[in-house]
Amino acid sequence: MKQPWQTAWPERISYGLSDAADNLVFQMMTTYLLFFYTDVYGLSTSAAAILFVVARLADVVESLIIGVMIDHTHSRFGKSRPFFLWYALPYVLFAVLTFVTPNFGATGKLVWAYVTYLGLGFFYTAVNLPITSILPALSQNERELTLLGVIRQFFGSSVQIIVAVFTLPLVALFGQGDQQRGFLLTIVLFGIISLVLILNTFFQVKERFSQPERPHQSLSAVWGMLKQNQPWFILSSVILLYWLTTAIKNQTTIYYFKYLIQREDLVPVVNGFTFASLIGVILIVRLANHHGKKNTMLAGIAIAAVGQLILVLGTAINQLAFVFGGTLINAVGNGLIIGLVSIMIADTIRYGTALGIQAEGILASTDDFGVNVGLGLGGLVTAGLFHLSGYTANHAQNIATQHMITLNYAWLPLLLYVVMFIVLIFYNEQQLQDAINV
Repeated sequence: MKQPWQTAWPERISYGLSDAADNLVFQMMTTYLLFFYTDVYGLSTSAAAILFVVARLADVVESLIIGVMIDHTHSRFGKSRPFFLWYALPYVLFAVLTFVTPNFGATGKLVWAYVTYLGLGFFYTAVNLPITSILPALSQNERELTLLGVIRQFFGSSVQIIVAVFTLPLVALFGQGDQQRGFLLTIVLFGIISLVLILNTFFQVKERFSQPERPHQSLSAVWGMLKQNQPWFILSSVILLYWLTTAIKNQTTIYYFKYLIQREDLVPVVNGFTFASLIGVILIVRLANHHGKKNTMLAGIAIAAVGQLILVLGTAINQLAFVFGGTLINAVGNGLIIGLVSIMIADTIRYGTALGIQAEGILASTDDFGVNVGLGLGGLVTAGLFHLSGYTANHAQNIATQHMITLNYAWLPLLLYVVMFIVLIFYNEQQLQDAINV
């Protein structure tokens, strides 16, 4: 018999598919967009680097705007749920436009890239942030919230793997030697599927445990709560570091195999090993219930770091077996990390309410803030270092650029995992739980 705090399986699956929908586009952004801009669309690495930074800075502001919009939304559909309906179509349209390659001059191409990419960033936030902000409204039970978070990440990670593995083969299939056409038709396919899944979430998911509406709370009051919400600050930093790590590594993968290994065809193979992230996601419920969320995430970071260290060794001795094996182990750890993010953000939202401030939207913007800043800095680091080392698209790379590619693909992610682990140590999970359970 289903308990009052339980959601039905159709609703659970539909909630999880919302993240799958977003990741059909998002994974193409994080893994292939820099390559698309430099090697297919024809932007310089310096122009791409500046674009990534500007777009991500804009997205930081947009995350706060969308968060405030959610906090001030009062509709018959709820606070977060209507955003799936309102912004699904614009999100998909801008995703497609981002991969359109108009026959403009250099300035026109750059303007087109700015308009489409900035628009895509805004609408991505508009459909992704509500996935996190709606979670505390689906149930008030700790285990149910953990289960919902795991289901979300299972579908999200599954689609990330699908996109990482099958994008280039689909580009080749649709393009028949024309990568511009191939990327465009691939994103059209992903966009149609994404639109259907986002709208399905709107129709299937219900907000039923929203907190009673409180009088309007000023931004200064919300900021006062945030300054007291130490778990939120720590988690925000961890999320930022995670996406910085992910951006740097994912964006560099195709460059490493194209220019250092001369085997671009192996990109789908190495990305296929990231399927192991599902192992980490599946383990979350058992590990988090027995050892706590903080310790489970710390274990995930440690496992990811060990895998990255093996990958570093593989690049040093030029052994693909170590690169593939390290990628697999790293993926298990990443599954534990990212699978816990939305669950722990939900805890910080409830902690904020315990502190007397209801601000689901702003607190949920933690995830999008970390994603946007991490991706922006990751794009700046990757494209910036390539530019400084003399990168030239579709040509053999000089020694300095080869070193920069290895630095981005292997060494920088390892260093960032260590920093991530140290930061999370200061997360006070017991203080948070004590306040929530009062």
